[in-house]
Amino acid sequence: MTETLSLTAEMVAVLGLLAFTVFLFVSEIVRVDLAAIIVMVLLGITSLWPGYVGLVPIEQLFSGFSSNAVMSIIAVMIIGAGLDKTGVLSRLAAKILKVGGNTESRIIAIVSATVGVISSFMQNIGAAALFLPVVNRIARRGGFSLSRLLMPMGFCAILGGTITMVGSSPLILLNDLILASNRALPSGYSPMDTFTLFSVSPIGLVMLAVGILYFVFLGKWVLPVSKRETADSATTMQYFRDVYGIDGSVYELRVTPDSALVGKTLDDIESRGREGWVLAMQNGQDLRVAPSGATEIWAGTNIAVLGLHDTVAAFAREFGLEIRTEMDVFAEILSVTSAGISEVVIPPDSSMIGHTLREAGMRRHYGATVLAVYRIDEVLDSDLADLVFQAGDTMVLHSRWRDLAPIAKNKNFAVVTDFPRDDTRPHKLKYAAGFFVLTLCLLLFTELRLSVALMVGAVGMIVSGVIRLDEAYQAIGWQSVFLLASLIPLGIAVEESGTAAWVAQQVLIVMGDVPIWILQAAIAVLATVFTLVMSNVGATVLLVPLAINIAIRVGADPAIFALTVALATSNSFLIPTHQVNALIMGPGGYRVKDFIRAGGIMTIVFLVVILAMLNLVF
Repeated sequence: MTETLSLTAEMVAVLGLLAFTVFLFVSEIVRVDLAAIIVMVLLGITSLWPGYVGLVPIEQLFSGFSSNAVMSIIAVMIIGAGLDKTGVLSRLAAKILKVGGNTESRIIAIVSATVGVISSFMQNIGAAALFLPVVNRIARRGGFSLSRLLMPMGFCAILGGTITMVGSSPLILLNDLILASNRALPSGYSPMDTFTLFSVSPIGLVMLAVGILYFVFLGKWVLPVSKRETADSATTMQYFRDVYGIDGSVYELRVTPDSALVGKTLDDIESRGREGWVLAMQNGQDLRVAPSGATEIWAGTNIAVLGLHDTVAAFAREFGLEIRTEMDVFAEILSVTSAGISEVVIPPDSSMIGHTLREAGMRRHYGATVLAVYRIDEVLDSDLADLVFQAGDTMVLHSRWRDLAPIAKNKNFAVVTDFPRDDTRPHKLKYAAGFFVLTLCLLLFTELRLSVALMVGAVGMIVSGVIRLDEAYQAIGWQSVFLLASLIPLGIAVEESGTAAWVAQQVLIVMGDVPIWILQAAIAVLATVFTLVMSNVGATVLLVPLAINIAIRVGADPAIFALTVALATSNSFLIPTHQVNALIMGPGGYRVKDFIRAGGIMTIVFLVVILAMLNLVF
């Protein structure tokens, strides 16, 4: 019989910190990574109490930054970026279209299976971000609805993270949490074994297959048909006209000596209202795409304007401008092979969130003109300078393709539109594939630690030139790194203070004498709820010690209860709080009710399948 635990002052302090952590995550007063750092610092401050070592020994406070889980996540991100640099995904889109033909259900199945498998070996948010332009290209080329392709892709990217122990942050973290719990096991209990790379593969593969079948057979009813429809779009301009109301062609105007615009600035033109969009200007020998608002207009200045013919013609008559019948000055620089319109999403971890478009300086820093911003179900195309960015906002930009490349590299933006790139290295594919295979072999056939094996692949890709060192640094999602590393000390405090054991005792008292599978199901539901209102990493750190202690008290396998939590924290389909869902919300034109409709059934199916498979496999 397990001894009865009494609540101590130390437990009360840990419970208070847990409540404070949940409050910060749910309220979003500060970003989740900053919230985690604040909690870590508060844990360290507790060592100031005279004669007390602190809720976490000070020498363990920053142990998360050198943990196996954090180093593994960094390596996975670098390996994923290295594979992307070979350009293999661009070729993948063409092959998917060739195999899938013009059948939507077949395309959904192939895209979802592909992104699911890719997501099993890299972070699911990374796989989804890499596949955004791929799916966009497939929708454009094949005449499919982007909104009916993106949601299956996003959901299956999340599901694919359950196929291996490196596919999602909770699964990467799980083994470290198990090792930490082993140090606090009651006497007489054997240490829990950690999980190998493919321990969860049977569960993940079945879950991915069920997800694909769900969309193939029920997609007709559960997938939304957004107004951001591409099925009837024969051309790119048709698509942007239907979705954003951006219509017309590019016209070249010349400012005459007696024009009323002489001496004015570009800001003066744009403050009048929407006559069209000024894409480029030439003053003398100075030719600029996306000129700044302070650019002065001279006699002889050439202006490239995107708009309807009648509107542009009326504007030219009013201000004494000449309209050229054919593009001359801007013919090369604004040709379809050199420039065009693209969609750029503000991802959930972007530092642009909370800042205005003026502060972003898209013209000044990137040479891009913002034509419109799509937010949930509204197109914003006026007074954009003071628009405050939100996660999921989609900017519609016009720029040169070479100027779009730095935007695509910036972690603050996710470029949805596929565009000509000159920074891919297809000749390095054999090196990328070689080091990827080497990493898998080290994981499968040696006793090398997960982080070391993954770092072999990451370093190999850097040394062989697949990815440059500065690109590797840019590929690392530092928000995820600091979030995970800062929460690990909290997990140590929850476990070693006895808080997890005390909470487990109270849960069992409340639930009474129920079958083990009901307790396991309750833990899975609790993890699902937690992951909808806070990060999946935070939910895992908080609930794994609790699940282990509940299992010990009822005589169940504590490792399986811990795995239940790590898997259930991927059950993030009901609302767009998961990073993947937030990423696809803007490009897909989704609303919250779209996720509730498609994700509600998926949430229930997910719980049923993982509970059934956990008990069948283990």
